[in-house]
Amino acid sequence: MFGFDPTTTTFLIYIIGMVLIGFVAYRFTNNLSDYILGGRRLGSFVTGLSAGASDMSGWLLMGLPGAVYAAGLVEGWIAIGLTIGAYLNWLFVAGRLRMHTEYNANALTLPDYFHHRFGDNTKILKIVSATIILFFFAIYCASGVVAGARLFENLFGVPYATALWYGALATIIYTFIGGFLAVSWTDTIQASLMLFALFLTPIFVLIHLGGFADTHNVIIAAGQYVGKDFTDIFTGTTFVGLLSLAAWGLGYFGQPHILARFMAADSVKSMPNARRISMTWMIICLFGAVGIGFFGQAYFFANPEQAAVVNQNNEQVFIELSKLLFNPWIVGILLSAILAAVMSTLSCQLLICSSAITEDFYKGMIRPNASQKELVWLGRMMVLVISVIAIAIAQDPTSQVLKLVENAWAGFGCAFGPVVILSLFWKRMNAAGAMAGMLVGALVVVFWDKLLLESAIYEMIPGFILAFIAIIVVSLITPAPKAEIVETFDKAEKAYADAMK
Repeated sequence: MFGFDPTTTTFLIYIIGMVLIGFVAYRFTNNLSDYILGGRRLGSFVTGLSAGASDMSGWLLMGLPGAVYAAGLVEGWIAIGLTIGAYLNWLFVAGRLRMHTEYNANALTLPDYFHHRFGDNTKILKIVSATIILFFFAIYCASGVVAGARLFENLFGVPYATALWYGALATIIYTFIGGFLAVSWTDTIQASLMLFALFLTPIFVLIHLGGFADTHNVIIAAGQYVGKDFTDIFTGTTFVGLLSLAAWGLGYFGQPHILARFMAADSVKSMPNARRISMTWMIICLFGAVGIGFFGQAYFFANPEQAAVVNQNNEQVFIELSKLLFNPWIVGILLSAILAAVMSTLSCQLLICSSAITEDFYKGMIRPNASQKELVWLGRMMVLVISVIAIAIAQDPTSQVLKLVENAWAGFGCAFGPVVILSLFWKRMNAAGAMAGMLVGALVVVFWDKLLLESAIYEMIPGFILAFIAIIVVSLITPAPKAEIVETFDKAEKAYADAMK
């Protein structure tokens, strides 16, 4: 099945390297804090690249280039919205969340932070938030499994059902063994690999087609042939449509796997440098992904005999360009970048789900006095269980990576984004308000398309706005937080202000 040609050899060396990192990280994992947050000892470089890599899943190398290939530069509004959202998340949330989680019982997870931040003695807030995490991450993890399966299916010619397991196996192994440190260390390597692939590929397409001017002319001709203008960033859209694309950026404020990187930083002082590293990486990668889809349109219009696979599934555009333009050894490296994108996001999502069950359900509700060894091994077992569930969801071979990501991204953005923002900036917010915001945000995302089938508005917009309103209204009509909660908030804010001087 696996012939050891240069591409396959490079690919397998990469996978083995990632698994070995998991074994090294195993030696540094002594307790649940190590397994879930790496003992809060990530420096700015690892924090920055890990946050970027955990954010940009297989969507970056498959979903986004495929969308641009099919529709043109108008899909670049997603990249613009994401860039703005990520920057604001680093600027306003990262440092404050790191400090507030430390002052709120050194919370290891988002549900645990909500529980302590709002003094929720009933633990209902923790249960609801952990349940939301498990529900939407099951969908999100499935998107990563689908992207990995597409890669193995294309590269090795194995059936989709078999490719699902191959694509997920290496990620499961190093996450199971090494926990957060393995995930963060591999994320750093994988972010570098993704940067290399996304920088190199569009440049080589341009060179192959004779430069930017010739490529642009071919794209114009391709657009005229199908009756589209691939170069117009406003083509075929309405104001609401553009707003929906740009609204992807709102999702950053509620993504547990990205927020976990902020919580794991060694210090608030690391954040500005981590922000610069992460944003530079992100902008280059997004430009590259858009370039692959845009220039890929020109390449396959000029070479229609090579376009069959891409025209059948536009999310294969990066894979096909890599195979057609590069030496087999380089192809192995470039295609490893897709697996890197999948593994980096899938691994931290599996870990967040595992921590939700281990820290928030098991330790929080069932066995408060469980030993650290017991909790770490339960966390490892949960990685396996959640992986199987994600693979089951991904069984449909017609699944689209972008659609799966779109739904889960909005789910977290609406359920947690307004709660996180207001928890860090508004001391009057209480547990009832947090609960209202979570439920409204999550339910709007789940039912929006079902209730408004003809709507062109991305559910992120109504979900985020309505959740924000629900938090404010419910907090104001219910009793104010206790004095000790407000005091903790003020201490965390003062510590943050002092640290940033």
